[in-house]
Amino acid sequence: MSSIKHSSRLFVELARGADDVREAQALRYRIFGEEWGVTLKGGETGLDSDEFDPYCRHLLVRESETGRVVGCARLLTDRNAALIGRFYSENEFDLRAIRALPGRMLEVGRTCIASEYRQGAAIAVLWSGLASFVNLHGYDYLFGCASLPLGEQDMQAVAIMNRLRHQAMAAPEIRVTPRIPLRASPVPNDVLDAPLPPLLKAYVRLGAKACGEPYRDADFGVADVLMLLDMNDLDPAYSRHFMERADRP
Repeated sequence: MSSIKHSSRLFVELARGADDVREAQALRYRIFGEEWGVTLKGGETGLDSDEFDPYCRHLLVRESETGRVVGCARLLTDRNAALIGRFYSENEFDLRAIRALPGRMLEVGRTCIASEYRQGAAIAVLWSGLASFVNLHGYDYLFGCASLPLGEQDMQAVAIMNRLRHQAMAAPEIRVTPRIPLRASPVPNDVLDAPLPPLLKAYVRLGAKACGEPYRDADFGVADVLMLLDMNDLDPAYSRHFMERADRP
């Protein structure tokens, strides 16, 4: 996959070597470690690194003028997950229902965008790179964790889940079980709901579905909901929007 221009300001590419990967790990540390206050592996060096990184491909969104990395995601293929023995999401969920699906699978994780770009084109640029990778390798399913803020007594996460249940819930046969559930009990939709965060909203617009209740990640202070996109269900409008960029040389 070559670099894909999406605007005059940004482009997306795959990391080509260790230096590029460290740039992604440094951005992850600034967001997860400094902004969110999470204690991270490799944090003493200003990096967010773990045992999955060497098995993943890393997508980078860069500023065209400076080359600075302002967004990233890591991609774990089904074949490389077999080499390490599991998908990252299996730390949080029982994935037997997902693993039983036919076809090739790609896990998307550690996605983050610099704060000054979260309301702009960076997410769309990142998705165009992801679309290019999927087109090139022929994956049938994309999945990964999208994070929700917990709020007091986990009620903000509960409110967002109420909205998500209404808009984008997967069929019962492909739902997963969180290893640690939320503390709060579900509240009826007509009592409490909340808007979807930008990254989760982008997943839903593409056609992704939530595969059940979220995992309570106390280390990160978030709730993670497993999102699954069957490429056959990719929203046509967003398919044209992203795939036309992915098809460029």
